[in-house]
Amino acid sequence: MSSTELQLPALGYGAANVGNLFRELSDDESWAVLDAAWESGVRYYDTAPHYGLGLSEKRLGAFLQTKPRDEFVVSTKAGRLLRPNPDFNGGLDTAHDFFVPDDLQRVWDFSDAGIRASLDESRERLGLDRIDLVYLHDPERHDLDLALAEAFPALEAVRAEGGVQAIGVGSMAADALARSVREADLDIIMIAGRYTLLEQPAATDVLPACHERGTGVVAASVFNSGLLAKAEPTRDSRYEYGGVPDDIWDRLQRIVAVCRAHDVPLPAAAIQFPLRDAATRSVVLGSSRPEQVRQNAELAALDIPADFWAELASAGLIP
Repeated sequence: MSSTELQLPALGYGAANVGNLFRELSDDESWAVLDAAWESGVRYYDTAPHYGLGLSEKRLGAFLQTKPRDEFVVSTKAGRLLRPNPDFNGGLDTAHDFFVPDDLQRVWDFSDAGIRASLDESRERLGLDRIDLVYLHDPERHDLDLALAEAFPALEAVRAEGGVQAIGVGSMAADALARSVREADLDIIMIAGRYTLLEQPAATDVLPACHERGTGVVAASVFNSGLLAKAEPTRDSRYEYGGVPDDIWDRLQRIVAVCRAHDVPLPAAAIQFPLRDAATRSVVLGSSRPEQVRQNAELAALDIPADFWAELASAGLIP
C-alpha cells in the first residue's frame, strides 16, 4: 500500500443515479439530490465515466465546483474510455440501465495511455483541478490478467507522480478483488454487493487480504439491489438482476426478525454493518430522491445496540 493515507468520511454518495440510472432526472432534480447529500453532511462523492456515459461526472462536477475544494473527497473510475458511437441512431443507453442518448460507447483500454486519457477526460468532465481517488472499474469483465500487467502499474505511476492521491479497484467479483489486492499496490478497494448484512462472500478472501496488505475498503450496493432498503422487504423485490432466491429470502426473514426484536430498522443495520470491519473506511449509498438521501444519513447515524449484532453473530447470520 502507498504511504499516502487518504481520509475517507464514513458516509459517501454514489452518483450513478445523477447519471440517469434506471430513470431520467432533470438537471434541477439531480442538483437537489446532491444538495440534500451535502446538507446531510456527506463529503465523499463517487462517480464513473460509465454512469450515464459521462453525465454523472458532469452533473457531480458542476455541483462540487460550488463547494470549497478542500472540504470534499471525490473518486471516479478508469478502464473504459468514452468514444463516439458510429451506430448512433437516436437511441438510449438502456442496455446498461442508463436513460441517456447512446451517442457515445464504452471502449476498454487498460494501457498506460488509456488510463491517463481516462483520468484527463474525467477531470475535464468534472471541471475539478484534481481527483482524489481512482478505481479500476470491473477489470474482470474485460481481462484481469491484462489489468494486473498494465492498468494497475499505470495507476501506480500516476499516483507516484501526484496525479491522484490514492488508487484502487471497484468490482462485484470477490475473486477479482482478492487477487487485485494481493498482486497490486492498492490503497482502497470498492466492494459492490459482496459484503452486506445479507451476504458476505468478501469475508472469505477479500477482507483477509485487505487486513494483510493494509488496504482500505469502501462498501457499495449495501442494500443488495434495494432488498434491504425498506424495514419490511417484500417477496417481489429485485435481487441482483432478477427475483429473490428462496435461500436468500429465508435468510433475510431471520435477519428481519432480529431487527424487529431489537427495534432496529433494517436499512440502518444494512448501512452500518460493513463499518464493523476494521478495514472499512466508508459506505457509499446511491439515491435518486432528496428525501431518501436525508433518511439514509439519519439511519447511518442511528445508535444500534451491541446486543443486536451479537444476536446476529450467534445465529450465524454475520461473521
